[in-house]
Amino acid sequence: MLSIRNLAVFVIGLIFIGGALFGLNFSNAQQMPPAPGNQKSVSPTPTVSPTPEIIEEDDEVIKIDTEAVNVLFTAQDRNRRLLTDLKQTDVRIVENGQPQEITAFARQVDLPLSLAILIDTSASQERTLPEEKSAAKAFLQSVIRPAKDEVSIVSFTGETTLEQGMTNNLTRLARAVDKVEFTPPSGYVGGGVVAGGTPPISGDNQMTQGSTAIWDAIWVTSEEVLKSSPDKTRRAIILLSDGVNTFGSKKLDDAVQAALRSEAVIYSIGVGDEFYGGVDEGVMKKISERTGGRAFFPRDESELRKAFTQIQIELRSQYLIAYEPSNQKRDGSFRKIEIQLTNSELSKQKVKLTHRQGYFAKTDTGQKPVK
Repeated sequence: MLSIRNLAVFVIGLIFIGGALFGLNFSNAQQMPPAPGNQKSVSPTPTVSPTPEIIEEDDEVIKIDTEAVNVLFTAQDRNRRLLTDLKQTDVRIVENGQPQEITAFARQVDLPLSLAILIDTSASQERTLPEEKSAAKAFLQSVIRPAKDEVSIVSFTGETTLEQGMTNNLTRLARAVDKVEFTPPSGYVGGGVVAGGTPPISGDNQMTQGSTAIWDAIWVTSEEVLKSSPDKTRRAIILLSDGVNTFGSKKLDDAVQAALRSEAVIYSIGVGDEFYGGVDEGVMKKISERTGGRAFFPRDESELRKAFTQIQIELRSQYLIAYEPSNQKRDGSFRKIEIQLTNSELSKQKVKLTHRQGYFAKTDTGQKPVK
């Protein structure tokens, strides 16, 4: 019996040692790096070539380098038709008056979108809101690719309400648009209390209802909604309003700066009731052009839908210029940028380039940006 017991112990020991050796080899095999020929880069960011690289229809070229500045732009002829065959030699980019060396030039047609639709629900929108909601839902159905794009729905009066955070779920987005309603001023049929509403993300109290804080809405959307979207995405705000700001702590410049910091372009759709003075076209154009977008002023529901369609086309038909700024100071200062035509024939054709008007330089950790 003793010899059998010893034999059993000996066999169990061999099994234990063999298992440990096998586990060690398996662990080492898992940690072994792949063969050089099969190794894949862990980063989708392409490397900057020593000379400018032209990449056609490549949505991966959006963050060329940590120090690079990326500028998206559209090109249109005098009839507002988009140009799709520009070359890098047709343009140059200037920062604070100094020409910059272009490190990459690409046509972007398939970039993921991160959009925020801002809907004015103040008194001036009461009659036009149904058409706005209908056009917005049609836009969502046509533009959203569930595997790529995301949208948030924001309503605002004197305060801003996030009706739906970033999502690619069309059902949720349509539901969020449906629940956007005209917000009456305090004391207007029910005292200004909106039952079942989402808590506001800006504004002080219910007394703000009925007023219009456009710049607050753009600022908070840029800072708290769009900034959290992925790096490799095209950010845009679609603003539905009459452009008449009557309330809030932010100014137009604050809204522009917030949009530029989040790299968001603003497309404005001017809609309003003539009883309240119509649309402030000058303001709507200014907020859009300074961020690289465009303003539309539809006269009926048909033109409203066409405006949404044009926005969709422009978001899908853009060029990217990347450059490393000659001014390497990390001081948080605002740098004015301009893309200029170098092709004389395009200049004669009155080709218009639309892009954001500047950016804020990066800062070292803890350093305050320059005012």
